[in-house]
Amino acid sequence: MLEDAFVTCPACWEEIVLELDLSAGSAVYTEDCSVCCRPMVVRLNVDDGSGEFTVIVAAEDE
Repeated sequence: MLEDAFVTCPACWEEIVLELDLSAGSAVYTEDCSVCCRPMVVRLNVDDGSGEFTVIVAAEDE
């Protein structure tokens, strides 16, 4: 199941949309910002019971 999440890039502070694959469960991965192309760490937490999710992004060097 794919979901869109609006997040703020920690490098350029632009709001961007991430397409998240919730069917894979919780994950931590690196993705480039679609505006400034700098890498950011995406921390996706999916609740197995309810399917609700949270997403946190941080600069790769943090």
